[in-house]
Amino acid sequence: MINSMIIGQYVPGDSFIHKLDPRTKLIVIFFYVIVVFFANNTLSYGLLTLFVLIAVVTTRIPLRFIIKGLTPIWFLIIFTFLLHLFLTKEGPVVFEWWAFTFHLGGVIQGLVIALRFMLLILMTSLLTLTTTPIEITDAIESLLHPLKKLKFPVHELALMMSISLRFIPTLMQETDKISMAQASRGVDFRTGSLKERLKAIIPLLVPLFVSAFKRAEELAMAMEARGYQGGEGRTKLRELKYLRRDFIMFIIFILVVVGLLFVRN
Repeated sequence: MINSMIIGQYVPGDSFIHKLDPRTKLIVIFFYVIVVFFANNTLSYGLLTLFVLIAVVTTRIPLRFIIKGLTPIWFLIIFTFLLHLFLTKEGPVVFEWWAFTFHLGGVIQGLVIALRFMLLILMTSLLTLTTTPIEITDAIESLLHPLKKLKFPVHELALMMSISLRFIPTLMQETDKISMAQASRGVDFRTGSLKERLKAIIPLLVPLFVSAFKRAEELAMAMEARGYQGGEGRTKLRELKYLRRDFIMFIIFILVVVGLLFVRN
């Protein structure tokens, strides 16, 4: 499960989404996250879902790979649905089980929240799947450039975010290696009481934190050895430029937003 996570992974490709300017992707995803909360009926959610599915197909990344990468998220989505199903007491009773009564409002609200969560995860995952950490750094720095006049450390913030995304897969792989090593020594993470399972996680967390701090120290020493001094006076090998495909993407997204506002209640 850990190895299949797609968060922070980049899949090289030559698709339309891959070729988009990273600033275009960030802007579209940012406003998509906002627009999702304006949907309030079947047509509006269908339109947003269709937009995400077309974007996923356009990336040419195997759908099986993306679905498998979302496996760790399914537990959270199902938990969210069940939470609304058991706690929301609106509308007529759909069915009863033991001492629990399930209302139509709880079913609908649980499905809506789960769908929103799924759409947000899929859309934001496309950013890291189709964009390198360097491109994400350049895009964030370019979009936040006006804040430099306020002495805001834009370059440092963008660098920290890109490094965090870059090391998520590395930490996941490290976690998998340590868990396999501990399992070979007789540590059982799957059986026993909750207290015993939490106690078994400690031999996993300690070496993981030690490894993470060691990697951070090595990275800091490597940056200092190469004379890194922040963003002042730095030049870029590839300058970001908006091309025709970026404007096409903006037009398509604007049409989706207009269609959403038209079909919503």
